Amino acid sequence: MGEKDYYLGFSSFSGIGPIKFKIVLAKFGTAKDAWEATKSDLGKVVGEKLAIKFDEFRRKFSIADYISQLEKKDVYFVTLTEGNYPKLLKQIKNPPFVLYVKGNIEILKQVQDDNERTIAVVGTRRTTSYGREVTTILTQDLVLAGFTIVSGLAIGVDAISHRTAIENGGKTIAVLGCGVDCCYPRENMAIYDGILKSGGCVISEYPLGQPPTKGSFPARNRIIAGLSLGVLVTEGAEDSGSLITADYGIKFGRKVFAVPGPITSSLSKGPYKLIAKGAKLVTSTKDILDDLGLRIEDLRIKKTERKGDTEEENLILKLLQNEPLHFDELARRTKFDSSKIGSLLSLMEIKGVIRSLDSGRFSISP
Repeated sequence: MGEKDYYLGFSSFSGIGPIKFKIVLAKFGTAKDAWEATKSDLGKVVGEKLAIKFDEFRRKFSIADYISQLEKKDVYFVTLTEGNYPKLLKQIKNPPFVLYVKGNIEILKQVQDDNERTIAVVGTRRTTSYGREVTTILTQDLVLAGFTIVSGLAIGVDAISHRTAIENGGKTIAVLGCGVDCCYPRENMAIYDGILKSGGCVISEYPLGQPPTKGSFPARNRIIAGLSLGVLVTEGAEDSGSLITADYGIKFGRKVFAVPGPITSSLSKGPYKLIAKGAKLVTSTKDILDDLGLRIEDLRIKKTERKGDTEEENLILKLLQNEPLHFDELARRTKFDSSKIGSLLSLMEIKGVIRSLDSGRFSISP
């Protein structure tokens, strides 16, 4: 077995994370020598209790059998010492010494070849229609600008950003707080499968089969920030977990972006908190591109202005230009009766010019 295989062995033992592994490696020189060290020598480095647990673990654990399990599940692994380990992630403090990858491992190389054009899109699990709308629009534009979208596969903003990237032909990376062979939450299984089928990948620092824990999500968030040039928070409460990702972004010297929302919404407090700490206020993709030193011309596909086929349709589009509106509000402002406005909206939705949202509201299609 090679040196990287012993890295794999240590990554499968829950008691030794990046910090302790760095200490062990400094003491013994190689992962192989550390793996084969006596229990007594290990105890001098990690403590007697942990050394006893590790000794019990390695007696039962077969690295060769574990590699076979990875191969059967089409899971790759990349160590910190390898050239295809993401350069941006390598720059952070205490990066994962092993990354498990399911899906297109080449995306890690492509990210580097494209000058690390990756961006994290994160936010609340309890999205509003406003949050869903802005997340979709901004993610779509970022994909068109050539960005790989990084997020955490959670319900809400994470799921929307992954799904939007896939639907627009982009690449997306999901960072999990569990093993890559586990989809958590199960409700996002379709997105998990979609990421793999569309040429994206799912990554984790945790071994096969490991379920998520309370502490694994903050650790996961540091990887999301570490992989990205910037962190975009589209919606979140003051205590949202997405702010942990943003805080890591600040610590790592990444750009942090936040979308202002209605001041009456508790889910706007997270972005406003970040803006107060110096995050870039974002009202369009241009704000992000400008702050990253990119040009709006970098958008590979220009968005065309939406136009209706009749004066009535153009009137509806004008009313929807700044915000989604409820069916009743559209009827009031246009002074069309409910039958006519209903027919117009149905026809425009079929044409793909507008789309229906929750609670009877409509918006212009992104």
